[in-house]
Amino acid sequence: MGFYLKLIWAYVKIGIFGFGGGYAMLSLVEKSVVGPGWISEQMFTDIVAISQMTPGPIGINSATYIGYVAPGSVDPALAPPLWGLLGSVLATLAVVLPSFYLVLYASHFIRRHHESGVIKGIFSGLRPVVVGLIASAAIMLMNAPNFNPNGLDWQLAVNISICICAFCLVFFPIPWRGKRIKLHPIYVIMMAGLAGYMIYG
Repeated sequence: MGFYLKLIWAYVKIGIFGFGGGYAMLSLVEKSVVGPGWISEQMFTDIVAISQMTPGPIGINSATYIGYVAPGSVDPALAPPLWGLLGSVLATLAVVLPSFYLVLYASHFIRRHHESGVIKGIFSGLRPVVVGLIASAAIMLMNAPNFNPNGLDWQLAVNISICICAFCLVFFPIPWRGKRIKLHPIYVIMMAGLAGYMIYG
């Protein structure tokens, strides 16, 4: 049970200090679960991809998935499904409950003091930090397991092209029937999955 206590403590810290949402907390999650060797960097990037594609917040999805696979990775005696389900429940609750109570108290406090110069100053400082944390997560994911897991030059070029195309499709409006529309990220994910299947499948 010692590992589960470490898992709970790691996700309690993530729940308390994971400012800025799922993407902003990815670097903190990576240090907490990849750093101790609970899962590999390759598995972490796969978990991020799966968490992005499944419904729900990426931070909670990744906690549920990591809680499921990490016990078996650390100790084969804790292999899923039973021990994995326990890890999923514990990691998910550990990441959700601290932020739930903090938001519950903070919303009451901010509502009472929303005109305070101190509160406005705090938020003015937090906004650029959140942007920096999200940018840090993006740069952290630009690694070999994501772009060149097999060490092949052509694969690196293809994956960089897919990344650039996905960014352009989501960020830049596309002319369509006299209008300029932005493609929904879900369609981009589906297109990238189809492209990956056709290229690597």
